Amino acid sequence: MRYKGRAHKFGNDINTDDIIPAKYLNIKEPRELAKHCLEHADKNFAKKVKKGDMIVGGKNFGCGSSREHAPLAIKGLGISCVIAESFARIFARNAINIGLPIFDSKEAVESIKQNDALEVDSAKGIIRNISKKKEYKTEAYPPFLAKIIKKGGLINYVKR
Repeated sequence: MRYKGRAHKFGNDINTDDIIPAKYLNIKEPRELAKHCLEHADKNFAKKVKKGDMIVGGKNFGCGSSREHAPLAIKGLGISCVIAESFARIFARNAINIGLPIFDSKEAVESIKQNDALEVDSAKGIIRNISKKKEYKTEAYPPFLAKIIKKGGLINYVKR
């Protein structure tokens, strides 16, 4: 799959409470959660995002408590994927389980700037910075994980 969008850049250690504050955990609908996505880091973030845009984070993206609401809020906002230097393990699992593609690349994160135009080819494991005409490597998803993401998450994959 290919993903195209603008970069919304954040730093290291963006935790799940930054992604979706605990006071909104009673909300189950992803589009409602999305209205509050990353409001601690940027109170107007949800209003800036266009469908297909990407979040670019630093080290340890998604650290903190295990809450499925965090990747749900991101996906509900229309973010196509998240690129980071590294991901907290539980966040990574939750992202795959709900069908949110994530990619790690230290080199890409160091080079990408706010609003750069990006393209990710998940089958080839390539992140392209269209604005800078540069390419970076990331891990291509194994076929079974690619199918889970394509189906919109683990539950949809199992149902089908």
